[in-house]
Amino acid sequence: MQALEIATVEDLVRVLDEHPQWLEALRTRLLTRELLALPQTLADFVAATDRRFAEIDRRFAEVDRRFAEVDGRFDVLERQMGQLRNDVAPIKAAHARNAAMNEADLIAEELGLSLVGILDQAELRSLARSADTAGISKHDLRSFRAADLVLRVADPAAAHPAAADPAAAHPAGTERYVAVEVSYTANGRDTERARRNARFLTRFTGCRASAVVAALRLDERIRPIVESGEVAWYRLPAEALEVD
Repeated sequence: MQALEIATVEDLVRVLDEHPQWLEALRTRLLTRELLALPQTLADFVAATDRRFAEIDRRFAEVDRRFAEVDGRFDVLERQMGQLRNDVAPIKAAHARNAAMNEADLIAEELGLSLVGILDQAELRSLARSADTAGISKHDLRSFRAADLVLRVADPAAAHPAAADPAAAHPAGTERYVAVEVSYTANGRDTERARRNARFLTRFTGCRASAVVAALRLDERIRPIVESGEVAWYRLPAEALEVD
C-alpha cells in the first residue's frame, strides 16, 4: 500500500474525503458514545414531544367540545329564561295595573284632586272616535286606547272660586283627567306615554289633564322630569305589589 503523506490539515481532509470509512473510524475514536447517539436521541425526543403535543391538542379539543356543549345549554337556558320573562311580563304589568287601580283614589288625592271614576278602554275608544285626531299616528292612537290607567277627577279648589287660584280656573269647571302609566320601575317610555296621553285627553275633552307614573321605583334618568313637575311620581307601596 502506498504510504500517505499528510503534512497539512488540507492533506488530512483530502485523505478522509478519499476514504470515507476512515472518517467514520476517526469519528468513533474522537466522539463519545453519547455524542454519537445524540442525533437519534434528539429524533426520539422530537417524536415523543410531538406525540405529547398531539395528546394535549386532543384533550384541548375535547375540552373545547365540552365547553361548546355547555355554551349551547346556556344559550338554550337563556332563550328559555327570555321566553319566561316575556311570558311573565304581561302578568306583572297586569298585577301592577291592578295595584294602581286599587290606589286610584290615593293617586288623585296626592295631586290634590278627588277621584270621580276610572275610564275603561271602551270610553277611551269613544273619546278617540269622537275627537279630531288629525295628525295623530295610528300607533299613538292605539297606544292611547290601551292606556294603563285614566282617572276622571274633580278639583275641589276649583269648586270654590274665592279660594282657588284664578290662574288655575278652567272653562269646563272642576272636571279634570289624570293619565297614569304603571310599571315596577318607571322609565323614559312611561313618562313619555303619560305626557302624551295627558295631551290627548286635553285635546279630546277640552279639560286639563295631568301626567303621572305609578311605580315602585324610579329610573334615575327621569328624575329631572319628575322634579320639574312635568310628570308626577306616585310611589306604589311594595305591599301593594305582593302576590297573595
